Amino acid sequence: MQKIQPQTEALFRRLLSGLKPPPVLTVSQWADRYRRLSFEASALPGKWRTDKAPYQRPIMDAISDKKYKKIIIMSAAQMGKTDAFILNPIGYNMHYSPTSMLAMQPTIQMAESFSKERLSPMLRDTPALQGLVNEKSRFSGNTILQKHFPGGFITMIGANSPSALASRPVAKLFADEIDRYPPTAGKEGDPLLLAEKRQTTFWNRKTVCTSTPTIKGLSRIEAEYERSTRDRWQVPCPACGERQELLWQHIIFNPKTGVVQGAKCDRCGAVSTEGEWRRHFGEGAFVSENPEAEVKGFFLNSLVSPFTSWSEITAKFISATEQARKGNVEELKVWTNTEMGQSWEEDGTSLDDDALYARRERYNCEVPQEVVAITCGVDTQDNRFEYEIVGWGRGKESWGIEYGVIFGDMKKPEIWQKLDENLARRFTRADGVQLPILCACIDSGGHQSTGVYRFCKDRIMRNIYAIRGVSGMDREYVTRPSLNNRQRTPLFNIAVDVGKTLLYQRLSVKDEGENYCHFPREKERGYDRDYFKGLTAETMVMTYKKGHAMFAWRVKSDHIRNEPLDCRNYAQAALEIVNPPLSPEEVKRKPQSGRRQVQSGQY
Repeated sequence: MQKIQPQTEALFRRLLSGLKPPPVLTVSQWADRYRRLSFEASALPGKWRTDKAPYQRPIMDAISDKKYKKIIIMSAAQMGKTDAFILNPIGYNMHYSPTSMLAMQPTIQMAESFSKERLSPMLRDTPALQGLVNEKSRFSGNTILQKHFPGGFITMIGANSPSALASRPVAKLFADEIDRYPPTAGKEGDPLLLAEKRQTTFWNRKTVCTSTPTIKGLSRIEAEYERSTRDRWQVPCPACGERQELLWQHIIFNPKTGVVQGAKCDRCGAVSTEGEWRRHFGEGAFVSENPEAEVKGFFLNSLVSPFTSWSEITAKFISATEQARKGNVEELKVWTNTEMGQSWEEDGTSLDDDALYARRERYNCEVPQEVVAITCGVDTQDNRFEYEIVGWGRGKESWGIEYGVIFGDMKKPEIWQKLDENLARRFTRADGVQLPILCACIDSGGHQSTGVYRFCKDRIMRNIYAIRGVSGMDREYVTRPSLNNRQRTPLFNIAVDVGKTLLYQRLSVKDEGENYCHFPREKERGYDRDYFKGLTAETMVMTYKKGHAMFAWRVKSDHIRNEPLDCRNYAQAALEIVNPPLSPEEVKRKPQSGRRQVQSGQY
């Protein structure tokens, strides 16, 4: 029989002796009284103090308020939300109000990491929780993803696991980083909705959802927040005392040096330093925009975080905007999501083919002097190969070298021989240096898979690889190769939608330099109007899959061929596979050897 815990025993004795029960605690009061931060989970281990981040108190107390069945927290990263809004309520319920709980992470692997790296240290180092979970006994039923304690249990699952989502009912659901959940758990539907269905029989059910937002229109947390009370944290101005929300437009800084002067008050116009504002953070309060809503929602950005300074936020912004000017908006997108807690609105997903055609230039040489590496992308059709040879320079500035078509019968060796000869060519740079094709990617989709696999298997030493395009915007662009094919040749999965997004960003760069795309005017190179129509043939649109919004690439018209877009995408992926040194610090105008291979250990 399991031993009665000391805290439970003390409560029983007080009740039996006729004394009044202890006062009801909120989550923040419980945390301030009992919680201990672990060395491996915090830079400041020891006793928990909510006053260090005063915005956490109203949110934790709302979680323990019976009035609200659902709590939404849309915030920047590094706000302490996992500790404050996931772990503290879990510890509170285990010790003070035992019940059944479910903690959901985006993947099973992340659920295991949460259990090992966050939950277990809290159970070990918080005295009030020590001994509640008996992990030593083989009869306890406790595992990494399942913890039993007197009066309840907690299960940890990944949103990508349909079987786990269809398991036993629970009263409390803690869903972390919900914008990273897949659109559907197998064929079962939205994982968050599946998890919430497990709570329907409980009168005391509570759902807590946290996340930094991602893409506008696709963000789960933003959609949930918009239906909530929409509480926003406001702090008093050091000069006039009027409360207001600190926003990025209020920050005054030097864009060249990054030195932050302070933040300007919306009311009186006074500019106060960061230190002056921070001294008043403890007087802040949440103000609701929609107080009648049944769901309690909170928004936070990192300007009110005690864990990061305004100078750090500003430095990241300056770096991100510099990258955006060079055509790489990913850093700015991450900054918007993780620092400002705002969703990113996609734009620039359609290009003007006439504008690209008009900026063609004469190279007056086969390969411009700036090129240090050459790759090739090959699209496979039933009666031809279409290919593009692309030169790459410092900062991934690119030069189109040649676009062409090889016609023939795919069942006969002649067309494959012509392709081989084409990929074996060397190209003369302006200084006379002969450059080989460093890497080539050949599409293995369609009806020619076996032929492509056989062709590539005999040419691994030349970095000629078979690829397979996979759809979806939430994938890694180029994955490690597998040998799961008939010829046992390295096969790379290419996230073509991610590649198209990256390519369109580069094609949108207006100034020569990093990420800029050059095209030749010489007629024999193949860069005619049809090429540019094909290069810009697709646009990004919002669509729905099983009721969940998602972005996808679609061809603008049935009359436009998109092979040039695919070929450039594959040539771009070939560059990612071999990853030659192209940063400004690494490039010294020296050609690549053409023998940089993917490590065999990756296969």
